[in-house]
This record gives sequence, C-alpha cells and structure tokens, in this order.
Amino acid sequence: MKIIVSGSLIAAMMLMSGCSHKEIFKPENVKGTWKNSGRLSAPIREVSQSAASLENGRLLTKEGEKTVAIPQDFRLINVSDGWIITENKEGHLVLLPEEGTDGTITFDMKRGVAAATVQGDTAAILFTNNEMALYSLETKKLLFKESSNAPVAVDARIANPYFLKELVLFLTLDGKVVIVNSETKQVLRSLVISSEEYFNNVTYLGVIEENLIAATGNGILALSQKEGREKYDLRNITYTADGIWMTTKQGEVIALSPSLQLKAKKKFPFAHFVGINVYNDHVYLLEEQGYMVALTKDLSTYEIYSVDMEKENKIFVGEGRFYFDDHYITIK
Repeated sequence: MKIIVSGSLIAAMMLMSGCSHKEIFKPENVKGTWKNSGRLSAPIREVSQSAASLENGRLLTKEGEKTVAIPQDFRLINVSDGWIITENKEGHLVLLPEEGTDGTITFDMKRGVAAATVQGDTAAILFTNNEMALYSLETKKLLFKESSNAPVAVDARIANPYFLKELVLFLTLDGKVVIVNSETKQVLRSLVISSEEYFNNVTYLGVIEENLIAATGNGILALSQKEGREKYDLRNITYTADGIWMTTKQGEVIALSPSLQLKAKKKFPFAHFVGINVYNDHVYLLEEQGYMVALTKDLSTYEIYSVDMEKENKIFVGEGRFYFDDHYITIK
C-alpha cells in the first residue's frame, strides 16, 4: 500500500475543521488579462516533478507536449536519460523509450516506487518505504541497497534521485540528501535538511556547477564551499545562477543568495501561490484564484494580471510556461 499522501489535501481538511471560511487573495490593482496563452491537446491527467501526462496519454515535458503516449493505467514517475519512468497497475516499474520505439524495460519490484532516475545502465530508485537502491538496466540485478526511516505521510511532490558524475544523490522521504558513490556502492554522506515528523520529504533539488540547493516543505539546505540551512514554510522554490526564489505558506515571496542570505522579501496577504517561474529579469508567480504576479528579480516592483484558470487545476511548470487543465500561459 502506498503511503504517499497529499500534504495540501490534509492541510485543507485541517483548515476547514478549524474555521468556517478562508480568506482569499483579492488584489486591487489588476493590470489586465494575461494574453500570451495556448492550448494542449487534452487536459493534464497527472503531474510529476519533471513531466506530466495528459488525458489522451501524451507526454508533457518542460520543453512542451510530445506525441509519445503513456498507457492510461501507468503512473508517471520521471523522464530521465531518454526513458519515461512509470509504474503500472501491477506495481511493476516500467521504462518506456522516450522516442516511442520498442525496447521497454520492466522491473518486478513487489513494492511501491516513490521516485526513480536513470543514467546509462543504472537506475536509482527510492521506494515508498524510504529504501534506496541501484539496479542494472541490462541485467536487472540489484547493485546497491540502503534502508532509512519509513515516513508516516509525505507531500505528493517527491524529488527524484540525481546523478552527479559518479555520485548519486538520493532525496529521501524523511528530509535528507544521501550521497552514494555509484562505483564503490558506498554511502559517502547523509545531509539533514529538516527533521519534522510529517510531510518532510525532499520536494526540490537544484544543482548548478558545484552548488547544491535542496528543500523540503519545512526548510532549505545549501551546499557549496560550506553548508547552510534555514527554516521556511515553503510552497514553491526555484534556483538559477542568479539566486534562489521561493514562496511560503504565508504568502511571501523571498529572494535568497545561493548561500541562503536574505536579499529581499515581499508579502501578498492571503496569496496561495501554486507555481513559480523565473525568466530573464522577472519572477512569475501563479496564484490559485487565477492571477499571475510578475515581479522584478529584486522584488522591488510588480504587476498583477488575471488568468483564466480553475482553482483545482493540476499545475505543471515548464520552460517559460505554466500549464494547467488543457491550457498554458507563456512568459517568454
């Protein structure tokens, strides 16, 4: 039985039990409707960290919609190194070639897979019990296994393992980054991001050159020449060569340096941001009531636009685009 539970759903239930109504974001100065938009071939069915699937089975990556289709009863996990990584209804891990030709690889795992990534002949897999493993694609043999504390409940946004040369970074369900040498099959280091009991899985990883940024819903870790941590109630986060931008559950937008030094902060009362995208000199935030906030990177000025979207849409953030339902809006 899978233990992956939506943190946003639980939070919403708790809020409804404690109060009769919820304050919503109602900006006064809306510049107009964002016009740069388009349509997908079908509504979004499912969203993962790296891609999404549409109701007609088509794959949606950060670069846009693809013609390759995913079977309706397959759960999308990741798109990695030319493979579409999925899990079928029998619980098998199924790797589909991204170009849509023959060559499917199937692993009978006999347990739920939370996240997975492929590089070359190696598949790095994080199971729903928080166990980490490496498998050979050619022989399907187990190359490495490491156990960790099983979580009680996790956020549905689960970060996939990451290959960095000979290293594999496992982003665990209990708030850690576990660094494994794929050649020696040894754990080199385990970094704790945060230690909350619930919904503390790693939801984001960004690596630029020698700098690493990892986050849970409760905090953020920066690792470069030195190690740093800060606590935040995060909703969304993105990392570029210019810095880190994130939103919090309190409606804040925060700009940090790669070493987690505070650069700027702006609060939008009652805002519930569901997506963040950085392009050129602006930070774009999608708000669940149907607004897009466009801020300068230093957060000094902003403009707000209305967006035609439903509150309950599944959101996928691509390169210069926000996708929801069967629509997208372009920020390029």
